[in-house]
Amino acid sequence: MTAPTLHHVQCPGAAAVGNAPAQTGHCMAYWQWGDPANPHVVLCVHGLSRQGRDFDVLAQALSPFVRVICPDVVGRGQSDWLQDPLAYQIPTYAADMLALLAQVHGQAPVQTLDWLGTSMGGLIGMAVLGTPGLPLPVPVRRLVLNDIGPTLQVDALQRISTYLGHTGRFDGLQQAADAMWAISSSFGPHTPAQWLALCQHMVKPLDGGPALTLHYDPAIAAPFKSFSAESAAQGEAALWQLYDQITAQTLLVRGAESDLLSPATAQAMGQRGPRARLVEFTGVGHAPTFVADAQVAVVRDFLQN
Repeated sequence: MTAPTLHHVQCPGAAAVGNAPAQTGHCMAYWQWGDPANPHVVLCVHGLSRQGRDFDVLAQALSPFVRVICPDVVGRGQSDWLQDPLAYQIPTYAADMLALLAQVHGQAPVQTLDWLGTSMGGLIGMAVLGTPGLPLPVPVRRLVLNDIGPTLQVDALQRISTYLGHTGRFDGLQQAADAMWAISSSFGPHTPAQWLALCQHMVKPLDGGPALTLHYDPAIAAPFKSFSAESAAQGEAALWQLYDQITAQTLLVRGAESDLLSPATAQAMGQRGPRARLVEFTGVGHAPTFVADAQVAVVRDFLQN
């Protein structure tokens, strides 16, 4: 597999851990695949507790014809952690994506821009694409929303809250992979080799020793603690408003057994706003990983046509 190159962008706003009191801003890492001068850019944004190397298989398939950018959202992977845990929310992430796209565009002009967002990455995409007047290099042409929509099932959010923030201690990669499978089997069938490949970028050394822990800042769980039925209803209304303002051609990918994106929400997304075309994968819940050939082909065909 061809390896991506690691880059960084300085983002304004929330201060990073380690900054002096008067300093603001933080650094976000991102992985770049393909020709760095290719004017067709696909931005792939990962889910809540994941990181940009989740897209390795998909990015390798796309990189012969597009430039693929896969950020580690702040608090994850190689990116900074934030001083204020409550800054781990969509407005921060959306602003960071604008800073990233400005830098990418400055390095080599972007003429065609597509967005793929898995779960949280899709919510960030809805915030950016659904807000008129943001300083994008060019309007987003095509949007892939991976198992996410404006209405989120409360039971699924509660399930996620039971493990989010518990980064653990593991004696080796296989032990970590087994623990992650216990909470992520809804991703659907993976061979042991495929799952281990997905997990190798999900861990880092714990306190510089041989033991491992998950890659992300446990404080990303802080915003979940303020979750309530009232806040969920307010958030849902705002997300539908954003979704209805999206003009990009939209593909909605859904795990047929997803507990986060209901069939009713998926159907509604096909009838309003950008009228997303729905593709479902059987035997998969939340969320497809784009490791399986059939999942990769659906995205590749959508972006190439």
